Amino acid sequence: RPPVSGENILIVDDDAAIRKVLGQALSRAGYAVQTTSHAATLWRWVEAGEGDLVITDVVMPDEDGLELLPRIRKNRPDLPVIVMSARNTLMTALRAAERGAYDYLAKPFDINQLHVVVKRALRSKGAFAPAPGEAAAPDESLPIIGRSPAMQETYRLIARLVTTDLSVLITGESGTGKELVARVLHDHGSRRHGK
Repeated sequence: RPPVSGENILIVDDDAAIRKVLGQALSRAGYAVQTTSHAATLWRWVEAGEGDLVITDVVMPDEDGLELLPRIRKNRPDLPVIVMSARNTLMTALRAAERGAYDYLAKPFDINQLHVVVKRALRSKGAFAPAPGEAAAPDESLPIIGRSPAMQETYRLIARLVTTDLSVLITGESGTGKELVARVLHDHGSRRHGK
């Protein structure tokens, strides 16, 4: 059994099976874990100063997880939040990034991938996301669609890049959508203001 890290992970998802699987996997990795099905409970924990990391679903019975993100960032700017969602679209990934999520995972995801993201998020401690409202809200007519694992990874990467001011070189075969990716990065990041 791995040593207990002392780090506490707060998990909120309305699906009991997902809470159980994530809770068991992270507990076995040595983390303390608290799970709930409601955003209101998560918010109470956050306000009380509990948790070193939040893993939240988007759709919950009492509140959209993405709506909760700016409040968490304002109250606890050093608390990283990983958003997971079965709404596997570029817009969901962008909304998560633009509201201050550390990372976005499309369901279903590999537990090993979760472990990597959790370790990285716990090391980040606040140096990871823009203040809420820095980026433009994405519209519903984004030019990139797809639900394959490769597209999910592309959405995740775009969402991480749109919140940075890094120069980006997009390469690939002719017809793979390089121009579409460039348009999304320009239209939804700081680049839209000519920066």
